[in-house]
Amino acid sequence: MEQIKIAIADDYAIYRDGLKIGLKPDRNLHVVLEAGNGVELLERLDGLDVDVILMDLKMPLMDGIEATREVKKKFPSVKILAITMYDDDKFIIHLMENGANGYLLKNTEPEEIRKAIYAAHESGYYFNDIVNKALLKKLVLRGNFKPSFNQQIDFTEREMEVLKLICNEKTAAEIGHEIFLSPRSVEGIRQRLIDKIGVRNTAGLVMFAVKSGII
Repeated sequence: MEQIKIAIADDYAIYRDGLKIGLKPDRNLHVVLEAGNGVELLERLDGLDVDVILMDLKMPLMDGIEATREVKKKFPSVKILAITMYDDDKFIIHLMENGANGYLLKNTEPEEIRKAIYAAHESGYYFNDIVNKALLKKLVLRGNFKPSFNQQIDFTEREMEVLKLICNEKTAAEIGHEIFLSPRSVEGIRQRLIDKIGVRNTAGLVMFAVKSGII
């Protein structure tokens, strides 16, 4: 398997070292960049091939929220996993709506961090319990759902099948294996769903599925 190239953005060197130790057992994960703040991260990303960023939220000069927005503007294919102490719905929703591909707490076990990296890299997102609960709370309790979905969408049977499997946290490869399609074909269907529904990313697909009663 091709190595997944990782950047770590955190203002505490001791935490960056801890993450590297946690990732070290997996030879497919290779840390190619460390940064102490968002400004340094953006400067050093130029000309460097990075697949996944582990992003702290609270950093000097430029915090992780602003850095996530800037990275997504300049390097849209790079996946971002927020890693923070803040188990707060508003941070989670804000990060996911601004392009983060997953949200982890700093006390997360290394095994789950590695799982999240693979999921973000392969399928574009990692939904865990804290993200799912925050999305559901936003939809059900607050009722202030922002995306303007296209109305009266006609889904093909295959599109509905893929949407349900995406909501079950399946990767493109896993979905392809289950319904006998190539991962590239699954990605094409996922993009078609995004365009049809009128959302920006996979998080939007899941929120649509929850609000529409599909899952």
